[in-house]
Amino acid sequence: MGSRSVPPSATIGSMRVVVAGSSGLIGTSLVPALRAAGHEVVRLVRRRPSAPDERSWDPPAGELQPGALDGADAVVNLCGVSVGDGRWSAARKQLLLDTRIVPTEVLAGAVVDHGVPVLVNASAVGYYGDTRDEVVTEAAPSGGGFLAELCQRWEDATSPAVDAGVRVARLRSGVVLSPSGGALGRLRPLFSAFLGGRWGDGRQYLSWISLDDEVNAIRFVLEHPSLSGPVNLTAPAPVTNTEFIHALGDALRRPTPWVVPGFALRAVLGEAAETLLTG
Repeated sequence: MGSRSVPPSATIGSMRVVVAGSSGLIGTSLVPALRAAGHEVVRLVRRRPSAPDERSWDPPAGELQPGALDGADAVVNLCGVSVGDGRWSAARKQLLLDTRIVPTEVLAGAVVDHGVPVLVNASAVGYYGDTRDEVVTEAAPSGGGFLAELCQRWEDATSPAVDAGVRVARLRSGVVLSPSGGALGRLRPLFSAFLGGRWGDGRQYLSWISLDDEVNAIRFVLEHPSLSGPVNLTAPAPVTNTEFIHALGDALRRPTPWVVPGFALRAVLGEAAETLLTG
């Protein structure tokens, strides 16, 4: 997380939290965690509601089911298709933008219209671009490359809520690690087939966070009114790609002898290789 110091007593009680993107890796863990902490959760879904806690919405049309935000104390927006699935064609890059920016614009406007005081919006450490071995804080500027542009535009889409005085927290998350999916879900089959190895020179840094810590950090942000603006959600110590690959190999009891050259990754993934070869 970021380096802000918040007194443990500066928290708020039970909330009604509306969550968009509740079916993803983070959302499916966040919803039960919020409920276990005593909060009421309403899930926004892009289909006909089939459960009492669901409300429908259609981001491209800018529509929410009437009453979807009634009584809401906070909205958590986790929308966005994965950046790690496949080559970044022009159509894929547009999809990455549309599935983040459009829902964020809709929710930023909705929290203003409905008087919701808090918006917690997903973002990523990709905002900073390739910082190599430089330590960056929330005060660092945005970097270069598509990921940085994506994150900057994603965060900028919350501006109407910020301008209206809503407490907006922008969660710049590292790579979320969980045995149930995400990055580890894509890597596990390779290691199981004895194909584990570092990418490129292996010196690029990986800022990571466990799924449990990600969920607890989001709860912390929700429950502490003094937190707003960008908040880095990462484990305290980033690791190089070589360190990460060796640790994963040890955990899965598989050797990691291979090296996947940078040119090979770029040949297969194109611009998307940025997610693997930069830190």
